[in-house]
Amino acid sequence: MPAPQPVTTDIIARHLNGLGRASHTGYSFDCLPISGEVEVLQIVVQGREELPVFLSVADDQVLVMSFLWDESEVLAERRLAMLETMLELNIPMPLSAFAKMGERFVIFGALSVHSSLFDIEHELVVLSDNTLDILDDMSHFLEAV
Repeated sequence: MPAPQPVTTDIIARHLNGLGRASHTGYSFDCLPISGEVEVLQIVVQGREELPVFLSVADDQVLVMSFLWDESEVLAERRLAMLETMLELNIPMPLSAFAKMGERFVIFGALSVHSSLFDIEHELVVLSDNTLDILDDMSHFLEAV
């Protein structure tokens, strides 16, 4: 049996934008392509406009991530405890892990380019849920806004 065709950002965007309320997850999505060296989709999960998820497709993986906070927002005296907590949460947090890009902390997940559109849709919602949970759970490490 031939291997399934790999997904592309265009295929994912058409699928998510066309779902409306027919989504398996119960959410609707709004995808906006961002031009640059790497094709990126900014994906807004219904009701979470302030926390978009960014998706890119590489040769062998679909990477999804959401920005959490900037280094300047971390309380200096709580930084080490925050990093230890993030490391401890990496394994028990389903489909998500932490990273740092420049001065920004992110939460991300990765799937195979052969993942189904349903699996990608599911990962987007899980990452969005995890982003909300982490922002709430880790707020005591951050400057009050």
